[in-house]
Amino acid sequence: MQPVRRTSLIAQVTEQLRAEVRSGRWPIGTRIPTEPELTEMTGTGRNTVREAVQALVHAGMLQRRQGSGTYVVAGSEVGGTLSKYFADARDRDVLELRLSLESTAAGLAARRRDDNDIAELRRLLDTRIAQQWRLDDEAVATDVALHRAVVAASHNAVYIEFYDSLLPHIEAVNRAHSEQTARAYVDEHIELVEAIIEGDPERATGVVRRFLAEALANYPDPDIL
Repeated sequence: MQPVRRTSLIAQVTEQLRAEVRSGRWPIGTRIPTEPELTEMTGTGRNTVREAVQALVHAGMLQRRQGSGTYVVAGSEVGGTLSKYFADARDRDVLELRLSLESTAAGLAARRRDDNDIAELRRLLDTRIAQQWRLDDEAVATDVALHRAVVAASHNAVYIEFYDSLLPHIEAVNRAHSEQTARAYVDEHIELVEAIIEGDPERATGVVRRFLAEALANYPDPDIL
């Protein structure tokens, strides 16, 4: 038998940070605490924290943004690997993937949504309606969060993991589309949430197919036309 080695301090802190991401306490798209804050939270040195954060950056779960901080971009190492892959994917390919994934997820959500899902969908929809004339990052983030909430309401863990790996790309595409077309699809979002709450999978699926297909056909990038 080999002698048992103590887990290094860096590995322990890395696992603590990983757990914060996996648990959802640090959701995808949010900025994690600063190095000084993490040092205080973990009771370790700044170099230890820096190495632990860097380990998750290499794993694709975190992303450093110059002058802004470090953000969660994936919920797991698998999601991080997928995020890196999708970062170079063509917008058209990702939109076609979303068309398939989100339409199926919407149908499942209409069958499986619970009270917490319904409350979250209503909250995000109300926010999106209030922001419908805005084209800023906050409005785009709300739109992306609403679509993710639909996928989450499917209660399919594989769908959620896969969708989360697409979020940075989805946000970038939605931002460009919003700026160039000023199309918010508010009526379609209202109909989608209503269909899910009412438990109508066929209607929910049809709504998603309709407005994502329209977004795909009318996307202003000539590479997609």
